[in-house]
Amino acid sequence: MSEQIHKGLEGVLVTESDLSYIDGDEGRLIYRGYSIEDLAREASFEEVLHLLWHGHLPDEEELDDFSGRMAEARAVSDGVMTTVGELADADEDPMAALRTTISQLSAYDPDADADLYDFEVTFRKGVRITAKVPTILAAFTRLRNGDDPVEPRSDLGYAENFLYMLNDEVPDEVLAETFDMALVLHADHGINASTFSAMVTASTLADLHSAVTSAVGTLSGGLHGGANQNVMRMLQEVHESDKGPVEWVQDALDEGRRVPGFGHRVYDVKDPRAKILSEKSEALGEAAGTPHWHDYSTAIEDFMAEEKGLAPNVDFYSASTYYQMGIPIDVYTPIFAMSRVGGWVAHIAEQYEDNRLIRPRARYTGPESEEWVPLPER
Repeated sequence: MSEQIHKGLEGVLVTESDLSYIDGDEGRLIYRGYSIEDLAREASFEEVLHLLWHGHLPDEEELDDFSGRMAEARAVSDGVMTTVGELADADEDPMAALRTTISQLSAYDPDADADLYDFEVTFRKGVRITAKVPTILAAFTRLRNGDDPVEPRSDLGYAENFLYMLNDEVPDEVLAETFDMALVLHADHGINASTFSAMVTASTLADLHSAVTSAVGTLSGGLHGGANQNVMRMLQEVHESDKGPVEWVQDALDEGRRVPGFGHRVYDVKDPRAKILSEKSEALGEAAGTPHWHDYSTAIEDFMAEEKGLAPNVDFYSASTYYQMGIPIDVYTPIFAMSRVGGWVAHIAEQYEDNRLIRPRARYTGPESEEWVPLPER
């Protein structure tokens, strides 16, 4: 056994997966062989979920059946909705509220106690969890604002239905397509921190709800899913200051502040997802008459590339994209979860299929020969 320590498990291979591949040198991301560019521009989120879960893109009949089962599972039980209301009244953090309610969903799942190795059951549960997350998130956001929840509609797609439940109006085609694209981009990304957390939990033979709950907790951290919220708050600070974006960032760096949205553990070049969202952010800004958000972002991107040799990750441009869609800043990370739950379910199923308890070791650096001292003599 190697005694070499890899902090953060960097560079350590822990499993094999058929789901997604990242080429950090070339800036490529593929889901089961399909480029992220093709999927983001051509496929719906439901098609991508089917691809991740069932190994192939669906034909029309398969897509109708899959989308129909997703739509039928959107409603949330009264017990869970009561919890959502209580958390909204308590002004709970949205990610904490999502973590709590996803865990509670298991109490109402008819397959909660089913065999973990029955993959048909795993994906049935995956459908229910994935379908209910938007309903929970939209209801929580509205309730804390003093508005009544909006019931899901079965005639709208996954992305379109969330925006409908959030704003109580059907979004226009551009917004729906942009949001659907963002969900596709976030659906999976190899063995990232939250996915690994889900796999570790699943490796103990804990159930799907427990594993997804673990992943949500991991995603909530500022070094993982929370980065996009920090990016938008940074852009707002730039906008409210009397400095240009480059001067603001230079001052922030001089003060020892971290500039969010830059650098990635895997990519050495610009995140391909950031390229796609940059285009959408620019288009939304031009349409809304608010091009400054994208202008700030590109100025900061150019400066960070020149001064620090860092490229933006997906969080950097998802921030301004969501903001220009009217989505509250503290809901950005839950939206990340709303998409990534699809990838989590797929990786959990892979873990169950070829399971071995994930149990790394640590090198002990503490004392070895302390002498016991009875309590009265200490």
